[in-house]
Parts: sequence; structure tokens; C-alpha cells
Amino acid sequence: MAKIQSSTTFQKKRLTIKRALISVYDKTGIEYLARELHERGVEIISTGGTAKKLRKEGITVTEVNDLTGFPEIFEGRVKTLHPKIHGALLARPNLEEDSESMAKASIEPIQLVVVNLYPFQQVVDSEAPLEDVIENIDIGGPAMIRAAAKNVDHVCVLSDPSHYEDFIRELDP
Repeated sequence: MAKIQSSTTFQKKRLTIKRALISVYDKTGIEYLARELHERGVEIISTGGTAKKLRKEGITVTEVNDLTGFPEIFEGRVKTLHPKIHGALLARPNLEEDSESMAKASIEPIQLVVVNLYPFQQVVDSEAPLEDVIENIDIGGPAMIRAAAKNVDHVCVLSDPSHYEDFIRELDP
């Protein structure tokens, strides 16, 4: 479990991070971030390719499909679009009604989302075939970022590898 001080336009808050979902296209520095989180007792949930990379580095990971009980489908087009993921991002644990709904659905909150998006513009600029362009339209990543943003009091988002070191520096040892 790790704590981070976060400042927003609206408030300063102290967020305790128990669970993190990591699903990144750009895996730069992801081992560093995941190892630091793991050493602080944060449970790491991840998708296929990212989970494989983290396991190769000796980092314990729960795969999204193990959490949801539902496999990735359509060649990975659907991975994180599931109530056990979005419910975990949108639930407000300080509200009794949300806590009751989480308990009823066996959902545990996620306090940190580490997501970066497919390189859509780069693919378009490369004049790649339309099929490649279409496959680089990210759906799950933006949905998770928006869910986390909607629940800013309870969820933190990291979407750029250049922010990992600063984020870790803000965590309590």
C-alpha cells in the first residue's frame, strides 16, 4: 500500500493506493514503476502484453482476465471493457450505496490507472493501410482514463512514462 499527495484545481488529497491497473502500449520504464509499486505492497493488475513483460521481470501480476473471469476477445480489442474494471474505477468507496454495490458485485476499487494510448496519429502519418489505422483507434485506454477522471477523488492516472519517476518520488516509502 502506498500513499500519494495529489493536488488538483479543486482540492489537495491523500490517496492510498492498494491496487493499480497497468495497461500500456509504450512500455518504456514500466518495469521500474511496477517494481516500485510492488515493493510498496500495491497489487498490480495488468493486460496480456504488459503482464507478460512484468512477469518476465519477476513482478507479481494479476491478469485482467483472471480478475474479470472473461478472456480477451476479438484479437485483444476487448480486454478491460468489463464492469469489474470500470466499476473498480468509478466506485466511490466513501458512499454507502457504492460500497454496497461493490460488495454485491465482488468489486474491489482500483486507485491507480497506468495507461498510455495507441499511437494513432503516428500510424495515420505513416500512411499505413486503413486496417492498421483502424486497429490503432484505442477504446479501452480512453475509457479507463475518463472513468478515473470522473472519480478523481479516488483514482489517480499516469498516462506518460516521463511521469513515473516523479510519481514514485511522491509515494511514501
